[in-house]
This record gives sequence, structure tokens and C-alpha cells, in this order.
Amino acid sequence: MFRPALITAAVLAAALTGTGHAADPFATAAGIAPLPCARAPAAGALGLAEVVDLALCNNPQTREAWAAARAQAGAVGVARAAYLPTLNATLGSSRVRTDVEDKVATRATVNSGSLAFSWLLYDFGARDATLESARQLLAAAVATQDVATQAVFLAALQAFYQVHAQQAAVDAAEQSETSARESLAAAEARYRAGSATPADRLQAQTALSQATLVRIRADGELKNARGTLANAVGLDAHRPPALAPLAASEPPAGFERDVDALIAEARSRRPDLAAAEAQAQAARATVDATRAAHLPTISLSAAPTWQDNGGLATQSSSIGVSVNIPLFSGFGQTYKVRTAEAQAEQKDAQRDRLRLQVALDVWKAYQNVLTATQALKSTADLLAAAEQSERVALGRYRAGVGSILDLLAAQSALAAARQQRVQSAYDWNVSRATLAQAVGALDTGILPVLTGKP
Repeated sequence: MFRPALITAAVLAAALTGTGHAADPFATAAGIAPLPCARAPAAGALGLAEVVDLALCNNPQTREAWAAARAQAGAVGVARAAYLPTLNATLGSSRVRTDVEDKVATRATVNSGSLAFSWLLYDFGARDATLESARQLLAAAVATQDVATQAVFLAALQAFYQVHAQQAAVDAAEQSETSARESLAAAEARYRAGSATPADRLQAQTALSQATLVRIRADGELKNARGTLANAVGLDAHRPPALAPLAASEPPAGFERDVDALIAEARSRRPDLAAAEAQAQAARATVDATRAAHLPTISLSAAPTWQDNGGLATQSSSIGVSVNIPLFSGFGQTYKVRTAEAQAEQKDAQRDRLRLQVALDVWKAYQNVLTATQALKSTADLLAAAEQSERVALGRYRAGVGSILDLLAAQSALAAARQQRVQSAYDWNVSRATLAQAVGALDTGILPVLTGKP
């Protein structure tokens, strides 16, 4: 027999269940990786691995992607909840006063309660399609999380190598400034000895001023690079971390890979392509859900009620099955289906476009690695020759058999060689990481390769 205590128990159960809103009863977030904080950042000067870890932990971009994936996991939970029944309870109490002329007023307390149970039994696949769409969008969000992780990884790596490159550029500029100062001293010595003209001294002074200007600009670029690194690891620009010295590494004797194999690997590993494929499948599932929305639905419902009117208790209950048949919606459903089909075609086209872009990314990154490797070797020879040429030109000028123009030309060539060496080293380090990202393999496993550690 139905009692008001049953309604009270249902309300209490619902209240207790409501306290677990932050829980995940369907375990929809089980496939979402935690924030990629491998370990606490080391104290003192940071190496490449520590910089990458710090960036992955602190950069807001990774947290944003993680939160987006969890939000989509919630959408999967909503889709799964549609398979379960719903139960709602209503409780009420009122005080009723009735005044009748020449009669004593009557007072009564009216208490009431009801339960409403509803369960969608069959909908011709609408819930299945909606759930599949949500699952595919979750897969896309998880893949997008990987995209964000690799983007932060590469940005931190580029910033790390950029700081070292700018520091090397400052060192090269200081060396060029020192060489220009030595040339000025030699020109002044020859001028005092009467073997040089004032023009020699003025040209040497001009070269020194230019070298000083280059060094000042290099200092400014170094400060900017350090600010960029701080931003990449989630710190304020004026608080860059200290970096450990960069270990010397030599390019391999040869770098040859099958480009077709690299492209095939990229198409199987690239997270952005996986996200595009999942979005295309979600769009197709949305088409199925939109079509099913125009089909009948079968639902079960039950509604027991109770009322106590001043000591007079009444009870009632109902149970039934209903069939909802959409007959006509002004062709709105027809156009909803057409819209969903067009959006599915759009997602397919975006996926196919990205597949072509993946091949282009791999091709360009591979060629850049080959070019950077050859350039790094070539600039080593160029720097050695320029250093020897500068030493010879300075010795000849000091001996009085060379001209100031020859010396300044040799020093200018040496300064250019130093800068090209710095740039080629940066290009070589970054191009290898860019190729790994193009293939979809940019993770901590590549760090030993980049740092030259086994």
C-alpha cells in the first residue's frame, strides 16, 4: 500500500544522490590522461627535459585542452543518462481556512505528495546515435589534448634553443667587437708610426662602432628570447628560468629515411588527423540521430499520489505506456537532416584536406632536417676558414704589408660566419623536433636524441 513515507524516502535518496554531482558514475573520463606533469621542476639551472616538463605543467594551453576533454566526457555522460529512467518527487503542505457566514470558521491542513516515473523504452536508434556522436567528439577532444601537448612541447623546445642561440649570438658579437677593437689599436699604432693614414683609423673606428651596435642588439634579442622562454613555461616574462649549458653535439654522418614511410606513420599517429576523423564520424552519427528524431518513441510512465485533507487521506496511482508519433513539423525536420548531412560532408572534406597537409608537413620537415644537417657541417668549415683568414689579415696589417680594407673585410666575413654558425645550430636542433611533430612522435622519448644522451 502506498504511503507518504515512500515519497519522503525518494526525496531523501534524490538529495543524497545530488551531493555526488562531481562524481563520474559512468566513468566517462577514464580515457582522459592527467595533466602531463612528469616530475617536479629541478632547482637551479634547467636542461631541455626540465624546461619541457615545466611548460607542460604550467602552460595554460595544456590545462585548457584538458578541461575541454573533461567537458566533452560530461557530454558522453549526458548521452548515456538518456538510457535510464527519471524519477521526480513532489511534496506539498498548505493551511486552509474556510469562513462561512454565521458559522464557525474551519481550518484544515492539507498535505500532498507524488512521484513521477518516466522511462523512454524505444526511440528507433536516436539515443544510440547521440551517444556515438558524443563518444566520437570525446575522442576528438582527447586527440586535441595531444595536439596541445605537442604544441606546448615544441614551443618550449624552440624557446630553449632560441635562448642558447641568442646567447651564442651575443658571444659571437662580443668576439667581433674584440676583433674590431684590436684592428683599431693596430691602425692607431701604424698611424703613430707614420705608416697609415687617418682614413685607416677612421675606418677601423667605424667598424668598431658597428660591432658594438650589433652586440647591443644581440643583447636585446637575448632578453626577448628569455622572456619568450618564461612565457612558454608559464612564468612571467621578467622571471625567466636559468638554463644549463647546452651540450655539444655533432650531426650524424647521414640522415636518410623513406619519406613514404614517414608520411604513412604520420597519418597513423598525428593527433590532429585523429581528431578530424573522430569529428567526421561524430557528424555522421549526428545525421543518424537527426533522422531518428522524426520517428516514433515509446515510453513507460507511472505516477502514484497521496493527499491528506484534514485527516481524510486519499491515494491514487497510474501507470501506462505512451507512443509519440511525429506527424508533421512544417518540414523543419527535413531541413535539419539536410543540414546535418551537409555538415558531415564538410567534416569529411576537412579530414581529407588535413591528410594532404600532413604529407606536406612531413615532406617540408624532412627536407629542412636534411638542409639543416648539411648547413651545420658547411658552416663549421666556413667558420674555420674565416677565422684563419682574419688571423692572416690582422698579421699582415700589423706587419705593414696589408691594407685596412683587407682586414675589415676579413673581420666582416668572420662575423657573418659566426652568425651563420649560430643560426645553423639552432635550425638543426629545431628542425629535428619539427619533423617529430610532423610525424606525430613529439614526446619525451625524443629528448635523448636531441640532447645527445643515450
